[in-house]
Amino acid sequence: MNTRKEIRAFTVVLWAVASLVHAAVEGLPSIVYIICDDLGYGEIHALNPDRSKVPTPHVDKLASQGMVFTDAHSGSSVCTPTRYGVLTGRYAWRTRLQNGVVHHNGTPMIAEDRLTVPALLKRSGYHTVAIGKWHLVYNFVDEGGERVQGSKKKKWNAGMPVGTRVEDSPITRGFDYYIGFHHSAIIETFVENDRVIADKPKNEVLEFLGNRAVNYIGEQAGTDNPFFLYLALNSPHTPIAPSKDWIGKSGMGDYCDFLMETDDVVGRVLQALEDRGMADNTLVFFTSDNGCSAGPAHAADLIKKYGHYPSAHLRGYKSDGWDGGHRVPFVVRWPGKVKAGSTNQELVCHTDMLATCAQLTGQKLAANEGEDSVSILPVLLGKNTKPVHDAVVHHSINGKFSIRQGKWKLCLHPGSGGWSGPKDAAARKEGLPEYQLYDMEKDIGETTNLAGQHPEKVEQLLTLLKKQVADGRSTPGTSQHNDVGIDVFKKDK
Repeated sequence: MNTRKEIRAFTVVLWAVASLVHAAVEGLPSIVYIICDDLGYGEIHALNPDRSKVPTPHVDKLASQGMVFTDAHSGSSVCTPTRYGVLTGRYAWRTRLQNGVVHHNGTPMIAEDRLTVPALLKRSGYHTVAIGKWHLVYNFVDEGGERVQGSKKKKWNAGMPVGTRVEDSPITRGFDYYIGFHHSAIIETFVENDRVIADKPKNEVLEFLGNRAVNYIGEQAGTDNPFFLYLALNSPHTPIAPSKDWIGKSGMGDYCDFLMETDDVVGRVLQALEDRGMADNTLVFFTSDNGCSAGPAHAADLIKKYGHYPSAHLRGYKSDGWDGGHRVPFVVRWPGKVKAGSTNQELVCHTDMLATCAQLTGQKLAANEGEDSVSILPVLLGKNTKPVHDAVVHHSINGKFSIRQGKWKLCLHPGSGGWSGPKDAAARKEGLPEYQLYDMEKDIGETTNLAGQHPEKVEQLLTLLKKQVADGRSTPGTSQHNDVGIDVFKKDK
């Protein structure tokens, strides 16, 4: 072929690609996604005004400026699988992780060839950054390339020396920049991109994450391209460690102090957008990875001492199949696009982020991308004409399944499916039914099991669940493979 023709053809291709990128970038909003750790639905005062005793003025203000979803769910009732779902648009129970969470070191939860939200957004010119908790596996390695576990006393407690190399960090899964920690048990070991950079006192972590997010927004203010900030806070998960300035602020103990500081961090991030003139063209998401923990320093003490109900009117807590485990705060603000002060009752899921970003940027997902993701952009813009999901699948820490379709919810476990009582083994000893069926319109607290009265509904929902598992997807499209074989009837742990 003539060399000049080759050059002209190559130039045309480059021009076409550049034009597509410019068209995609022009006018697109920046995106800030704030995900708290173990924040219950009822801990935001605007969502639970009668029984939330901790002031959350900044998130309340966000709610007044945007849309509050009252039926939004995390992809799981525990940390790791939820974060997998947010970033991939796929239920984590389709992977090897059939229960529980992961440790650092091992096979990363997100496969190298799987599309993530940041990778998708980068195609449209976004700068992508993750700040905070990862909990999807990255590996600490020595100079010889061998994995370093750290302390041998506790599998999870690994104090890594500054300078330790990190493989499979978020910068290998679509993010341009990362600073944070893997999970709360090694919260003091801070990683920047691919190196351990610091040992931070646990009571300085939340403030640091807020400061870094504010600084990043300032850095982006003078740039032309939009950005995606994934801010994964450490709070109010253990270790409960409010900074010195926040100790005693609530008058209700360290946990409530930590909640107040969490709200303050959100406020500082939102104020940074305002100060830089970026708020009007930034799409803000605020949510939690699962419900509040029921531990003695959390729900049990708060309800007894102060009348603070972290799960509001919902049954259960973090880990459970009941809604208190996975129905989460979900607030979205986009000035001029999302109706301020609005409330939406659509059934939505964290897995919807990928499809939402794809539609926002004019991209089409392949058959093996975002298999459980549905765009909520029409809902945000007030243009939806049908339900977002036909059904949403829930998954507890013990791997117990539930499925929700319309007003009906079917739980495939006789107890909580998680840590709350009665646990499944105890429920069986009590002679409780293997299935729980609830009318969530009339009985949002899941108090009256209707499985015996509606066996046909139990069978219909069970069939639907099995189909969504077998198809490798819950959205329309070509069937896909799950990573492992899946038994919808998990044995008790």
